[in-house]
Amino acid sequence: MTEEIDFILESTEESMNGTIAHLEKEFLNIRAGKASPAMLGGVFVDYYGSATPLSQVSKISVPDARTITLQPFEKNMLQAIEKAIMIANIGFNPMNNGDMVIISVPPLTEERRRDLAKQAKSEAEDAKIGIRNSRKDANTDIKKLEKEGTSEDVCKSAEEEVQNLTNAFIKKIDELLVLKEAEIMKV
Repeated sequence: MTEEIDFILESTEESMNGTIAHLEKEFLNIRAGKASPAMLGGVFVDYYGSATPLSQVSKISVPDARTITLQPFEKNMLQAIEKAIMIANIGFNPMNNGDMVIISVPPLTEERRRDLAKQAKSEAEDAKIGIRNSRKDANTDIKKLEKEGTSEDVCKSAEEEVQNLTNAFIKKIDELLVLKEAEIMKV
């Protein structure tokens, strides 16, 4: 019977790790002042009728802290890339010099920094909800095992272990949020 509980604990921890990985990925999309290719992660270009990630139709590079350049693999994609960046509404104004698209990353205003900090808080809260859902699923599975005859003591200790995992992962989310907020608010 303890094999089943070990499996529940392992799958719960795996699910919680997945939630943390997702949060870290979302935090990468929240820009903190300096240019980064990750800022364009959510931009999709209309490439012959299908929505294609920007990174698959152009080479993205960051020559300095305030500039992103996009070198399209096909020259005829320049206007489509510019249009996609405008449609994405991420606060950038792309310029086309005939060879590549150049984006000047404007410095963040205090108001925009606060908005980004709120967005980071919201992402962290969503991650906490994901962690709590994993805990709920694990506890439901443990209760099923208890009804099937697993001893009450074993089930109680498994539930305590799930709660310890939950506490550890929520603490990690809070730590990641503090780091991201400090990064966003740093001028």
